[in-house]
Amino acid sequence: MRIVVVGGSGNVGSALLAVLREDADASVVAVARRTPSTRPPKPYDRAQWEPVDLAVPGPDEPVVERLAGVFAGADAVVHLAWALQPTHRRDVLRRTNVDGTRRVLAAVARARVPHLVVASSVGAYSPVDDDVPRAESWRTDGVRSSAYSVDKVAVERLLDEAEQRATGLLVARVRPALIFQGRAGSAIERYFLGPLAPAAVLRHPLPLLPWPRGVRVQAVHAHDVARLYREILVRGAAGAFNVAAADVLRAQDVADVVAEGRWAPVPVSAVRGAVAAAWHARAVAVSPGWVDLARGVPLLDTTRAAAELGWSPRWSGQAALAELVEGMARGRGTASPVLRPRRRARRSVVGGQTDLR
Repeated sequence: MRIVVVGGSGNVGSALLAVLREDADASVVAVARRTPSTRPPKPYDRAQWEPVDLAVPGPDEPVVERLAGVFAGADAVVHLAWALQPTHRRDVLRRTNVDGTRRVLAAVARARVPHLVVASSVGAYSPVDDDVPRAESWRTDGVRSSAYSVDKVAVERLLDEAEQRATGLLVARVRPALIFQGRAGSAIERYFLGPLAPAAVLRHPLPLLPWPRGVRVQAVHAHDVARLYREILVRGAAGAFNVAAADVLRAQDVADVVAEGRWAPVPVSAVRGAVAAAWHARAVAVSPGWVDLARGVPLLDTTRAAAELGWSPRWSGQAALAELVEGMARGRGTASPVLRPRRRARRSVVGGQTDLR
C-alpha cells in the first residue's frame, strides 16, 4: 500500500510514521514544508520525503500540480498539516489550514486518489453545557470565538463538498481530543505557553493549580491516534471517527499530575480575561479563544472507532498528560524540524538527551 502523509513531521505525523514503519507492506511518502535531514533517524528514516509548502502565497495551481505529482499512484492520502501559530496572524493560519486543505483536496482529485483521511478535531463540534458524550453525528458548527475551531469547521465543509463532487472517493475524518506525547513536549510548550511561562517550572510540582470552574477535557496519546489512522487505512474506512482515551480529565486529575493534587476553582471569566490580557501583550502564545473552546467542547463518544475499527486506547488521558508534562519539563523532541527542541531546552536536558517528539 502506498500512503502519502501530508504533515509527516508533526506530532501525529511523527507518531503515524512510527506505526507505519513497522508495517512491511506500507510504502510511505511524507510531505512537509520543512523536511528532516537527508539521513533522518527513526521514525523518519523509512519515508520518502517531499518538500511542499501548502501555504505559499499566490495561485493554487503550482501547489496543486506539485502535490498531484506526489500523490500519483497513491492508495491513500492522510492530511495532517495544520498551523497553530502565529495566533496574532489570522491570515497566515487560514492560509495553511483552510487554503492548504483546499489545495490538498484539489490534488487528490487530480491524481485520482481513492482514499483520503483528514485530521479534524473535537474543536469542530458545536458547544454543549453538559457531560453527555456526543457521537459523530453531533453538529459541527464550532466555537466562533476560536480561530482554531473556525478553521476546523471550514475544513469539515470542504470535505462535505469533496464527498459530493467526487465519485468513488472514500473520505474519512478523525476528530480527536487533545493529543499528547512526551516527545512533543518542547513543541507544545512553544505553541501554548510562552516566554513568561517557562516549562522548567514543571520540573517541580506547582504550589497550586488554578482551574476554571466547569472545565473538563479529554486527551489521547499520539500513538493511539496513529493506531486509529492505520486501522482506517488498512480497512479502507470512511466517515467520521471520534478518538479519545476513556477517562475524563477534571481539576483533580490534572492537579494530581502537576500540583500534587492541590487546586483551586477560578471563574472562567477571570481565566479568560487573564489569558486575553497576556495574549494581547504577547506574553503567552495561547489566545482567549482556546478558553472558550475548552469550556464548550463536548465529551466524545468513541463507540464507532471501537465497533468498526477494533480500536481501544492503550494510554489513559491522564497518563498521556503526565508523559507530556515530563517531556515539556525536559525539553524533549525528535529530529523533525517541527518538533526539534530549542537550544535552551537542549541545555537543560538531563544526560544530554536531545530528541523531541
